[in-house]
Amino acid sequence: MIRPKLMRYVLALDQSTSATKALLFDEQGGCVDRESREHRQYYPQPGWVEHDAEEIWQNTLTVLGAVATRNAERWQDVVCLSLTNQRETIVVFERGTGRPLHPAIVWQCRRGDSACEEQRAAGREPLVHARTGLCLDAYFSGSKLQWLVRHQPELRRKLQAGEALIGTIDAYLIYRLTAGKVFATDSTNASRTLLYDIGRLCWDEELCGWWDVPRGALPEVRESFATFGETSLDGALVRPLPICGVMGDSQASLFAQRCFEPGAGKATFGTGSSVLLNIGHTLRLSDRGVVTTLAWVQAGKPTYAFEGIIISSAATVSWLRDQLGIIASFEETEAIAASLSDSDGVYFVPAFSGLGLPYWQPAARAAVVGLSGHSDRRHVVRAALESISYQLRDALDALRAEADVPLRGLHGDGGPTMNRWLMQFTADLTRTELHVATMADCSALGAARAGLLGLGVQPSFAALALLPREETIYQPAMPAARSDALLAGWRRAVRQTLSSA
Repeated sequence: MIRPKLMRYVLALDQSTSATKALLFDEQGGCVDRESREHRQYYPQPGWVEHDAEEIWQNTLTVLGAVATRNAERWQDVVCLSLTNQRETIVVFERGTGRPLHPAIVWQCRRGDSACEEQRAAGREPLVHARTGLCLDAYFSGSKLQWLVRHQPELRRKLQAGEALIGTIDAYLIYRLTAGKVFATDSTNASRTLLYDIGRLCWDEELCGWWDVPRGALPEVRESFATFGETSLDGALVRPLPICGVMGDSQASLFAQRCFEPGAGKATFGTGSSVLLNIGHTLRLSDRGVVTTLAWVQAGKPTYAFEGIIISSAATVSWLRDQLGIIASFEETEAIAASLSDSDGVYFVPAFSGLGLPYWQPAARAAVVGLSGHSDRRHVVRAALESISYQLRDALDALRAEADVPLRGLHGDGGPTMNRWLMQFTADLTRTELHVATMADCSALGAARAGLLGLGVQPSFAALALLPREETIYQPAMPAARSDALLAGWRRAVRQTLSSA
């Protein structure tokens, strides 16, 4: 008698900008259960964004516990907990307890702008870029940490005394999941801090000094496929799980989309958007605002990617819902956009926290351009959706100009990919065949697959590439002259917005 093959599972945690999600995947990539909790967004001043890190921790326990409880019959076959997270958001927490000592400063927060200007004025930008692959922008963690050290004397004292620790969200949650036994981050998250040398693969003492960050307060850096201790979910599990497979959310989605070769690229549509293009094992830098980052490191060998950062994507639509109240949900925007033949010359430039690639203008602020007496809420909603595609086209053009490898199509993932109108408009505007994953939660799936690879359940990248893939393909259909005219209008609107910054 032939016994059926054992099906193994991975419990994945996806801690994103807006919510904390637990997903249970089988080893083929099928999602068998899911639980999610949103957390509150705090805006204490214009341009500032914070999260309550304790709320995130409690939500983590809630969602993981709920999925574990509902799947008790599968629990003996769950091989690990994997983790993916919003990347540049930073937490300072107490050594021993893990208790947050300040609200988490979110990647969108601009309070580090003046610190970046100081570094620029000191002539340090070329060296920062050469070592980190990043540009001097408050989007990244270093300037946020310097603001904390300078404005919170008690925090500075605790960091210097070794009483407090610094972590991106992954390091913070791993510390709490392991009851303080493991203080570690992975290389993809470390590479987003302005403190990590992506060529030498280590924290840089000089950079830490420039940003006033005590080197001893930073976590150990491990590869994404390493083991990060084990967790009992604060005593809730009858059998502890090893933590294996840790990646920043954008890199995790690149991994899930199996962009393993140079020229493979993906766009994650989320609160903000990240366009990543695999450029191989050789570190290359751009002088046109394109960020170089670590895609992952395996067995000491780095894989690099060019990245285009879009600061406000679905966040723009959330703003229409939460701040203006002109829509009730993201889901209704598809029908609203499709009800119009065009936006009637209305453009929405969503520079709520500045503009990313290729502009990198932190002082820019959002504007709706081209309103007339004929305009109504539908035109504004459609223009907000269109802004996601326009920004993606700008980022993609910059990546194409820098890369010396052809783009092998574009993969898309994230919640907004459920909007079919938006996906078709994106394919039309970028003139690129767009492969949209049926699984919207590709970041969680990527972390889970990294865990399977790290534990040896999946033996290789080649084996991962053979796993089933479900996707919808959108072909460009808009005449080139039409997309050119729309893009020209967008870029006029951006110039008009920047002229008032």
